[in-house]
Amino acid sequence: MQSESARMSSAAEARFRVQAPNSKPRVIKVIALDALSEDVVDRLAKASWNQATFFTAAAFAGAPRLEQRVSKEGWLRDLSGRTRDLIDEVDTADLVVMVATPGENVAVAAMIGEACSHKRVMTTALIVGATSASDETLSKTLAQVRPWSLMVVIANADDYIEDMLSALRA
Repeated sequence: MQSESARMSSAAEARFRVQAPNSKPRVIKVIALDALSEDVVDRLAKASWNQATFFTAAAFAGAPRLEQRVSKEGWLRDLSGRTRDLIDEVDTADLVVMVATPGENVAVAAMIGEACSHKRVMTTALIVGATSASDETLSKTLAQVRPWSLMVVIANADDYIEDMLSALRA
């Protein structure tokens, strides 16, 4: 009698195998939510990436909510300073990574999170530089990003973001 492993390796069973790779690179949008996290995102953008693009939303901290029916044009800036349409960028993403610094105003996370929720795009919030932040300061930032993030990571070192993006094949 043939073993299960040998039978699964036979030509007869080969027709049931998936003939494509099991994963493709994700299209990831990395967005700095405040002025301090812009430095982190700018440093990350200088590395070589396959499918990651980098933006800042710090200038739009007072962004209105989606239900207010305002234009979504210009709600992001790429790192060269050009304005980008938030909805268009979210529409082409598999994952949006929001980067925040403890103690900063990151209310724009709500605007980005609502757009991602509407388009069914996964979100992650990374809070960087948490080592020197007090629990109270960290809690204030968490309260702003947690409702809009499927995953929240508090990173003591900025290198965590680079490692995470590499693991996601960005």
